[in-house]
Amino acid sequence: MPVALAIAAAFIFWLTTNPRHQHFDYTYRIATAMLHGHVGFVSQPPMWLNEMVPENGHFYSVFPLGAVLSMLPVAVLSALGLFHDFPGGVVAAILAGLCVYAFYQLSAVEPISTPRRILLALFPIFGTWSWCNLGFAGAWQLALGFALLGGAGALYFTLVRPRPLLAGACFALAFGNRSEILLTAPILMFWWFFRIAPQHSKQITVRDRWLRLSYFVAVPFVLGVATMAYNFVRFGSVFDFGYARIPNLTAEPWYRHGLFSVYAIPWNVYKMLFEGMDDISTFPYLQPHAFGCSIFIASPFLFLLFRENGRWRGAAWLAIGLLTLALWCHGNPGGWQFSYRYAMVLLPWMFLLVASNGPRKWSNLEAILLVVSVAINAVAVYGFLWTDKIHP
Repeated sequence: MPVALAIAAAFIFWLTTNPRHQHFDYTYRIATAMLHGHVGFVSQPPMWLNEMVPENGHFYSVFPLGAVLSMLPVAVLSALGLFHDFPGGVVAAILAGLCVYAFYQLSAVEPISTPRRILLALFPIFGTWSWCNLGFAGAWQLALGFALLGGAGALYFTLVRPRPLLAGACFALAFGNRSEILLTAPILMFWWFFRIAPQHSKQITVRDRWLRLSYFVAVPFVLGVATMAYNFVRFGSVFDFGYARIPNLTAEPWYRHGLFSVYAIPWNVYKMLFEGMDDISTFPYLQPHAFGCSIFIASPFLFLLFRENGRWRGAAWLAIGLLTLALWCHGNPGGWQFSYRYAMVLLPWMFLLVASNGPRKWSNLEAILLVVSVAINAVAVYGFLWTDKIHP
């Protein structure tokens, strides 16, 4: 069932999206360069890759190492001659299918019916802004897709099928693509140290707790050290990702207080929670704004977050709060996008809430909210990816 569902989801995603940004292939190009022993370019990159940073006669990407490593399999396939241009749309569709599979598996965190598991598995991709934004298939959007997949996998291998090494690898995939996800590490580490896996009947010793915690942090630790080395080789500092070095970036008005600032919070709050849609004179009479829209307008299904109960409620809301605060402090809310694309990193924790605070069988309310959410996001996919009506 989950494999068939994932394949169907990937196929539908591929048919319905148009990868308008796949030529923004920063991470794929750097991954290709790595196959030849380089971490940047010597020659001038194409003019549309305007976020490449010139430094000491080379050009470097500001994407973290984890995002580049995520593209290594694609670079290897390209080196074998399977394709020439970056297949961003195909990568996005595969990611969509894998996310549906991961969320279906994660839904086993509660004893719920198969139809409700299917409903919930489709929600993060087709019932939210993920459908449209991942469909752009640029390096920025694909990094969010990898982070979404890694976040779901980390929760699955922690709460459903405890495997500390695999949970850590998935967590590394998540924060390697979106650094703010590191803020949720203490929650997962707490679970691995103090929580006893359901299948264990014997008492777990303190040594066992430290052992499984060490397994969980092993891959993230290696990636963290490798990322610092990657930063040092490029910019001479282990903590410099190069983002502030993008030409003319700091001259942009939204960064006048720095890349991250409390001054950015009001604008981000408005974009994420309160901005509506534009009025138009033709059907459907409402059109998504080109630079943001409330996540609750984009996905009415999210109102289910506020149901009572749910055994993971405290940890999930803590994670959502930490991640949201970090996102709100970023100077730019996300540029050309449907709704608030950065909030994709919240979806694994939102999923955990909705899966645990609802009934065992899907309800009419859940079905209606999902249908409405899918319809809204289908309109956004058409407007952003298949027409020029919504443009920056």
